[in-house]
Amino acid sequence: MLKEHLEGMHDPRQGSKVRHDMVETIIMVTCSVIAGCDVWEDIADYCRVKEEWFRERIGLKLVNGIPSHDTMQRIFQMMDPKEFERRFIGWVEELNAHKNKGIVSIDGKTMRGSRSDDQQPIHMVSAWANEARLVLGQIATEEKSNEITAVPALLELLDIGGCIVTADAMSCQKAIAKKISGAGADYVLALKENQLTAYQEVATYFEGAEETPEVYAPVFTAETDDTGHGRIEHRVYHLTLADDLLQHKDYKAWSQLRAIGHMHSTVTRNGVTSEEDHYYLTSLTNVEDFARAARLHWGVENSLHWCLDVTFREDHSRMRTNHEAENFAVIRHIALNILKNMDDKMSVARRRRHCAYDDAYLEKVILSIHA
Repeated sequence: MLKEHLEGMHDPRQGSKVRHDMVETIIMVTCSVIAGCDVWEDIADYCRVKEEWFRERIGLKLVNGIPSHDTMQRIFQMMDPKEFERRFIGWVEELNAHKNKGIVSIDGKTMRGSRSDDQQPIHMVSAWANEARLVLGQIATEEKSNEITAVPALLELLDIGGCIVTADAMSCQKAIAKKISGAGADYVLALKENQLTAYQEVATYFEGAEETPEVYAPVFTAETDDTGHGRIEHRVYHLTLADDLLQHKDYKAWSQLRAIGHMHSTVTRNGVTSEEDHYYLTSLTNVEDFARAARLHWGVENSLHWCLDVTFREDHSRMRTNHEAENFAVIRHIALNILKNMDDKMSVARRRRHCAYDDAYLEKVILSIHA
């Protein structure tokens, strides 16, 4: 249970002045966010209305009643975000114990509302388990460029053994490939101009293999089709072991690098067709596995980042003092994990609205995965 994973967290407040339990406050804030509250005043109002429900159905003691919104905010400003992240990851590991993590996508998102005159916005790097529909963990950086150091730190916290880890071009780094393979996982890393030589060589290799296949290593192919929202997308995936290329010293420095990949996508929307090519370095040797991983990587945008922006209005949040934005981002991830794993046919946004006015449904949501 979430509450059990939070017990024993360091409370940074002065003991003699503490009137409201920190863990109980975190639980109430989580329930409020699940029920559609996104700012402190609304969260405190919701908690006051639901005080008896918290006591009777969730088992909170609330010795001194409901804290004010200022008290809630101050707790989140002062909490150690690294400890909160570790507690979150422990809770998710328990939730995910009997699920297949499968393909884990690593990607960053800038929390635009956390910017101030003297402070850069927080950039949150998250690990998204596509099949399990769970945020596995997150780590904050001050700038997008810091993803290169943040990703290995995040991977260090996670159990990714047996997974396929996907990441965009920012994370296409030898150190990150080594960290992934060292943890017993495979990787699919996107190539772009930030690795210009490798990008050009891989692109040229596939062009040559298409023109004169008899002089190149075999190229394996898979195809997928997706439709929805007036959009038709056809993808063709190519994978080759390319021994003649990968034996070069520049590629031998990549841990467990076994193949190069190519995805060509053709998208038609409203009668207009566009085409794109994407190239990859990967430890996979099966084209079907590669195609599934490359395709599902985009789930981190649609299922995580888009949902945080549109459903939880993360980019509109003006939380920015001390650790407030970083800690509240973890609350959103907790809420998203709980709401994503409901077995009804409602959208996440509708589930939030339903929780706001139906205590029985809120209780079902909270208890559905032992929150």
